[in-house]
Amino acid sequence: MDENKILDGKLVSNKIKEDLKIEVEDLKKRGITPKLAVVMVGDNQASKVYVKNKSKACNQVGVEFEEFLLGENTSEKELFELIDKLNNDKTVNGILVQSPVPKQIDQNKAFERINPEKDVDGFNPINVGNLCIGNDGFISCTPFGVMKIFEYYNIELEGKDVVVLGRSNIVGKPMFQCLLSKNATVTVCHSRTKNIKEITRNADILISAIGKSKFVTEDFLKDGAIVIDVGINRQEGSNKITR
Repeated sequence: MDENKILDGKLVSNKIKEDLKIEVEDLKKRGITPKLAVVMVGDNQASKVYVKNKSKACNQVGVEFEEFLLGENTSEKELFELIDKLNNDKTVNGILVQSPVPKQIDQNKAFERINPEKDVDGFNPINVGNLCIGNDGFISCTPFGVMKIFEYYNIELEGKDVVVLGRSNIVGKPMFQCLLSKNATVTVCHSRTKNIKEITRNADILISAIGKSKFVTEDFLKDGAIVIDVGINRQEGSNKITR
């Protein structure tokens, strides 16, 4: 790639939306109207923003969107009953339970409850397993988005040394699997990793997926390295978001 080239995620996103709009229009001509159901439990402000953005994206491409807002004290049983109802609803093609959920609910059990064929977040263990063994299935959205950036900019991954900062189930682990499927050599660093700078300075590509702003500095990188930051942090006492 050209030196100091910016990888524009918004540009890639807009292109994907344009393509999806055409696909959705084609489905509607065949009598199929895609529908996403999003379930949010509690009153988490960040979750509200994420759900709003999902609604906006669905509207842009022509996908129907239905939101289910459940109270902070909703029981696990009540949530599971709703998920079962959506699983059995033939008009619903995708189900997403917005995380985090209140402490009385086991988040992993909620993900397991979603029909794998409707699990658009890719968190059901069946979809996680499919990703690991190379079968088709839904992939966690953020890693999938990163792979779309590589695809858009024709960035070759085979044989490249890639370092992923972070090992979360949502980003770090599925990111590792996505990269491995493209024959990259992948190292995952986390809070217990020693000599992180020594590791990252050997990377052709660095993907930062940690909850700490301004962690990666120039001395983490070798000349010509590609850097993708998917971490978002809200500054304490402020509405400003930093990376």
